[in-house]
Amino acid sequence: MDKRLSVIIPVWNEKATIAAVIRECFKLDPAAEVIVVANGTKDGSREIAQREGAVVITIPYPLGHDVGRSVGARRAAGDLLLFLDGDMVIPAAQLAPFIAELHRGADIVLNAYNGPVGVKHAHDVVVAKHVLNAALNRPDLEGWSLSTVPHAMTREAALRIGIEHLAVPPLAHAMAVHMGLKIAAAPRVPVGKLNPLRSHRRNGDPTGRMMLGDHLEALDWLLQRTNPRGLRHDYGRRRDEVRG
Repeated sequence: MDKRLSVIIPVWNEKATIAAVIRECFKLDPAAEVIVVANGTKDGSREIAQREGAVVITIPYPLGHDVGRSVGARRAAGDLLLFLDGDMVIPAAQLAPFIAELHRGADIVLNAYNGPVGVKHAHDVVVAKHVLNAALNRPDLEGWSLSTVPHAMTREAALRIGIEHLAVPPLAHAMAVHMGLKIAAAPRVPVGKLNPLRSHRRNGDPTGRMMLGDHLEALDWLLQRTNPRGLRHDYGRRRDEVRG
């Protein structure tokens, strides 16, 4: 039986790009269910999405980062879920490998994008992604993350993680890896060029601080389910011998 595709696209005032984003989704699969979560948008994005044939979920106020993913995934009827952002137009040819990997048996497919790593001072969030994967004993995943679009997963994987947890992508990522879900990667989509990572030296970078908090939440979840060292060996350190 053919598996139906649902594409989830949170939107907040993205009238300049949303039509093109939706058109690429229908090029990928003309029968796809394209769900736009219009949260607090006031620039006509919602009306544009409706004209382009998307199912639009209208929330009258901004939901905050990534919450739209959970809202859209809960509404989705598809067996396969593809997550995009409304401000990045990604050609259908670059989206197709994500769906192909799901058909080949992957539970989750990540964008093989590491962010800018060949620099003297990598962004804190880039470092955090690498640290989380190392803590999960999956350094082979490098900086790949559910924080980065595009990514895709089966409905079964979303339900195992808990659809509500998709609102905090690093937490969902930690859960997926810890559960042993099969994770694959599609060829790198250079989303940094489409949506440049903000410098942590400008405007205090509130999004960066939020994402660091997300990664700390994911690490805390992992430590609670393993031990205070994340199952790392203490190599016979006799801490009880320390006297005050």
